[in-house]
Amino acid sequence: MSKVVTLAHGAGGAKTRELIDKVFKAHFSNPYFTSDDAAILNINPGKIAFTTDGFIVSPYEFAGGNVGKLSICGTVNDLACMGAIPKYLTCAFVIEEGFELDKLEEIAEAMEKTANEAGVKIVAGDTKVAGKGQVDGVFITTTGIGELIDGANVSGANAKPSDAVIVTGDIGRHGATILLERNEYGIEADIDSDCAPLCETVRSIFEVTDQIHVIRDATRGGVGTVLYEIAEQSNVGININAADIPVDPAIDGICKMLGLEPMYLACEGRLVIFAPMQYAQDIVDKLRKNKYSQNAAIIGQVTQEDKQRVVMTTSIGAKTYLAQPQGELLPRIC
Repeated sequence: MSKVVTLAHGAGGAKTRELIDKVFKAHFSNPYFTSDDAAILNINPGKIAFTTDGFIVSPYEFAGGNVGKLSICGTVNDLACMGAIPKYLTCAFVIEEGFELDKLEEIAEAMEKTANEAGVKIVAGDTKVAGKGQVDGVFITTTGIGELIDGANVSGANAKPSDAVIVTGDIGRHGATILLERNEYGIEADIDSDCAPLCETVRSIFEVTDQIHVIRDATRGGVGTVLYEIAEQSNVGININAADIPVDPAIDGICKMLGLEPMYLACEGRLVIFAPMQYAQDIVDKLRKNKYSQNAAIIGQVTQEDKQRVVMTTSIGAKTYLAQPQGELLPRIC
């Protein structure tokens, strides 16, 4: 087998079969994995969640992960944010001609490891090879199916006045990591991406109460964008306290040097949760026992005033509207 991906690997013949068998099947094999046109799956009676997402990141590997890990985390987290336990994934690859096979195997290995951690099975997929320069390395699209947790009914339109606003950890870590990996500013810092599968994190909060109104993963646009989306969907106001928002000192320093707002830097392992205030501290206590949410914090609450706006109380006690995201946010992560 050659050391790089060639156009022959995407032609559908022996080379394609060799690529699938030696890279993807080697890492994704399970009782449901198929070479046929579609997988046959066991789904229990009841409601399912179903999602699909595409993953492009430059560079494709970064401190804390790579595009393969990101593709699994992003899809299982989207399912978890609907109150679902992920069960099955499919994945489609578009690979640039000349991409190193050793690097492709590292991506597949990261997907295998992350899928195993999330308890999800990769059951089918597709591989295409694009000519040199038509894509940047490798693009991955994943589709996921999950079973809804009993009692789960979450939506961005469900936020209610007096709900607590909770974040599951320090914010802006993924966006800051990608920014530094591109080495455009000559800044060095000991940080890595928060990219992680959050299925167990979500499952744990439903052990506290099924009165969870909203769960969102703060990916593109970060926590600030998520808060504005929820405020508009639910037609409510949101008040947050700057002093309560967890930000790693290194990320805070990077943002101050570059004039960035950590509220708008992407996360890949952080959730924003809305739930009645009476359950908020118990939810946070539960979250802090999970390895991916040890810095969980209550950062604000929902109000009936200032509808569709986010109001921030600054560290000196002044109140100001959090600026709405405009134009292209930096760094562009996908």
